[in-house]
Amino acid sequence: MRRALIFLLWIPVAVMAEPMHVFVSVLPLQTFVEKVGGPHVVVQALVRPGYNPQTYDPTPQQISALAKADLYIRAGVPFEHAWMDRIRSANPDMPILDARAGIALREMDKHRHGPVQTHHDHWHEHDPHVWTSPLLVKQMIGMIRDTFSELDPSHSADYSSNHDAFMLELDQLDRDIRALLEPLGQRQFMVFHPAWGYFADTYGLVQVPIEHEGKEPGGRALARLIDQAKAEKIRVIFVQPQFDERQARQVARAIGGGVIAIDPLAQDYCNNLRQVAQQFAEVLQP
Repeated sequence: MRRALIFLLWIPVAVMAEPMHVFVSVLPLQTFVEKVGGPHVVVQALVRPGYNPQTYDPTPQQISALAKADLYIRAGVPFEHAWMDRIRSANPDMPILDARAGIALREMDKHRHGPVQTHHDHWHEHDPHVWTSPLLVKQMIGMIRDTFSELDPSHSADYSSNHDAFMLELDQLDRDIRALLEPLGQRQFMVFHPAWGYFADTYGLVQVPIEHEGKEPGGRALARLIDQAKAEKIRVIFVQPQFDERQARQVARAIGGGVIAIDPLAQDYCNNLRQVAQQFAEVLQP
């Protein structure tokens, strides 16, 4: 009687590792994480679209989700100063990456002739809007790549190649913005909230803010701003969609100008910055 020979073929089954769960403070950082992390990360921004990062309060659902996160990336926006202790206590073992590490931070621009205020409940002198400069984003995504590779070394090659591809996008974005802005003679622009300082520094512009240390200016300071705008032939006030526009519109009416919304918190980072540069170029034409 012949024995039946049975061959068992073992086929290894690939076990998909769970992607890293990452929280960030604001939507532009979410884009950077998605670009570098690709399919190996799941990312969520605490400050939801349309909300103001100066006064934002994370929801209980977000704090609960943070307890399961593998990494938090902070940008130093104002709400984080009040919430960092609670973010840490929600997940004491969670690493926290400061996306500004190693970057020379600028002070928040103040309107030049307004009275000095000392109210600091929600205000810190350093400008957190580092991501408005593509050159600084190149530093930020290097830190993100290195942190991902440290936490998930099995995918470090992917993080490195994703990083390199995004670097090329940022280089092209920088070239496109310079082509729009370098020919301009007028270099000053007026904003309500001074969120564009790093962008201005990178491209040789000067922002003139209406808001001062998170506070709207008083009557005298507002009158001085109107006089300054008239003297410097400023005809457009740029506003941020997350802020009240009433004072900006008041200044615009007084100078016979208009108001244009530009968003430093837009998720579609590269296209948004190109559109912002285009708007600056149109407004600052002599």
